[in-house]
Amino acid sequence: MTYEQFRAKVKAALESADRSLTWTEVRTSAGLYQLFPNNKWVQRLEDDIRLVRERDKRGIIHWKLE
Repeated sequence: MTYEQFRAKVKAALESADRSLTWTEVRTSAGLYQLFPNNKWVQRLEDDIRLVRERDKRGIIHWKLE
């Protein structure tokens, strides 16, 4: 899978959600196979699609678009 394919799937999953999602929810919704996302790609998503990751009080990271 290329970065562009990954970006498109993550963006579509986040745009279709009515709330922020955990990585597991993004992965399931987008049909991705990675247990953990590629860290360099996630950093690129922050610039490319304005991805925002926030940790809640339980330490769970939630993904959303700015």
